[in-house]
Amino acid sequence: MKQGDLVVRKSYGGDVLFRVEDVRTHNAVLKGTDYRLLADAPIPDLSVVRDPESTRAVQQVRIKVNESLMKMHTDRERQALGTEESIRLAQQQQNAHYFEVPGKVLHLDGDGNYLKKSMQLYNTMHVPAHGLHIHESQMADVLYRLLPQIKPDIVVITGHDGVLKNRAPNEVYSLTSYKNSQNFVNAVRVAREYEKNRDGLIVVAGACQSHFEALLQAGSNFASSPGRILIHALDPVYIAIKASYTSIKEAINLPDVIHGTISGIDGVGGIETMGRYRVGLPKPKVTSAP
Repeated sequence: MKQGDLVVRKSYGGDVLFRVEDVRTHNAVLKGTDYRLLADAPIPDLSVVRDPESTRAVQQVRIKVNESLMKMHTDRERQALGTEESIRLAQQQQNAHYFEVPGKVLHLDGDGNYLKKSMQLYNTMHVPAHGLHIHESQMADVLYRLLPQIKPDIVVITGHDGVLKNRAPNEVYSLTSYKNSQNFVNAVRVAREYEKNRDGLIVVAGACQSHFEALLQAGSNFASSPGRILIHALDPVYIAIKASYTSIKEAINLPDVIHGTISGIDGVGGIETMGRYRVGLPKPKVTSAP
């Protein structure tokens, strides 16, 4: 077994596919390939996977991903039709075409592979996004410098997390029981110091099993994980896209956006928040760089 191998844990029934991040004397450090989970396991408990697409873990998650992506595209098409209808008369009367200004995203990710997938999805959905692969422990400092430069409408703070196995049952609400929740909380506080209005800057924070309550208290609009479960790598992206394309005149539909994620209500929760999408008239003849 070596770094980069794809593996599953025998003791968990092969429920999650991991990539080996580091091999130590008796244990291996693992990162989920689809779920934002950081874990370690005894080497004898690991089984190397040669054909990941044939495993139950991958097949099940692919079904959920496809359902979530189809819903995302359907919602976007429905919203675009509604926008066109709402300004149809203005176009007829003044022969003017509208233009769209979706909310701009700043995405900090502790995993380079997840960031690449996230940026591809932003691009597919035409969401303006700036992404940066940065270790979770450095996110607060980087965010402090980037926020005034990027001036985003939405910030995504994510990477890997997990509840420590060696803890007392009553310590589940202690930040010291989590691998990266404290780092996420620190970054959320920086974002909220920059913009105190939760409708002025939407913050999406957390990863697998993150301390949901602490992230909300620190100032995030959406966070994981209410049920301390695994969340899919694209769940924070789904929420950011939904926020980017929900009108500033409307609140993001909480049940709709949460149930539209791959992980569902045990994976992600949030508070009432206004969208960041705008339309304008007439369409500029020459567009400038943002």
